[in-house]
Amino acid sequence: MFKIGCHLSISKGLYNASKEIDSIGGNTFQFFSRNPQGFKQKEYDDIDYQKFVEFNKENNIYMPLCHAPYTLNCCSKDERVRELAKMILISDLERLNKYNNPYYNLHPGAHTGQGVEIGIDLIAKTLNDVVNEDEKTIILLELMAGKGSDIGRSFQEIKAILDKLIYKDKFGVCLDTCHVYSAGYDIKNNLDGVLLEFDNIIGLDKLKAIHLNDSKMPFNSNKDRHAKLGEGEIGLEAFYKIINHPKLKKLPMYLETPCDTLEEYQKEITLLKAHYND
Repeated sequence: MFKIGCHLSISKGLYNASKEIDSIGGNTFQFFSRNPQGFKQKEYDDIDYQKFVEFNKENNIYMPLCHAPYTLNCCSKDERVRELAKMILISDLERLNKYNNPYYNLHPGAHTGQGVEIGIDLIAKTLNDVVNEDEKTIILLELMAGKGSDIGRSFQEIKAILDKLIYKDKFGVCLDTCHVYSAGYDIKNNLDGVLLEFDNIIGLDKLKAIHLNDSKMPFNSNKDRHAKLGEGEIGLEAFYKIINHPKLKKLPMYLETPCDTLEEYQKEITLLKAHYND
């Protein structure tokens, strides 16, 4: 089954988001755990959640991906920022465990001038302080484009974090097509080679989700600028290969393209479904 969806607001509840994704032909979606540029959180409602579960079961909707706020930084130079990140992680994971959400996507963090090695050590320490053997949710470390002091711009950096984690089975990876292309991984012309490199360094068993985004910026630019599918540097043919690749096609895939309406997302979902081979 092709698991395809887009990023949706849950301001009106999870049940409404599931109805929205179903209405545009998708069968999964991504949502923020709280304000993406802040920390304010909308609490789940138990009744809404039950309606959401029933609707998903009746309509074959795959459980969504929860995304941490962008402001969460596990490796900031400021200890108060790291402690806040830890508090948010604990709160988010407690809620996701209650509602049996399978994945929680996280930007690893920015080392803010301390250097990559220190940044990796701080990320691993924060995650080890938060995650225990009873954790039900798999935390996904997202591959980044390489801007500024962001950690996670290479497979090696993600592997270095994973190697320092105590409960390694509680973690996976999310691959963002725009990010990796901008970071210097040529998924447009050498998808097989990129996946082989990923497998050799991290292991494809760790790849749990894909963000489908075209890139406004050229290859190896280290700039994170999403474009609609086919309107960027990667191009539609590359996305058709990605969604049909035997090592990727069973993974859940989420559009984060700059669409302003559900109708725009529907066009992208319809296009991808038309080129997906069961």
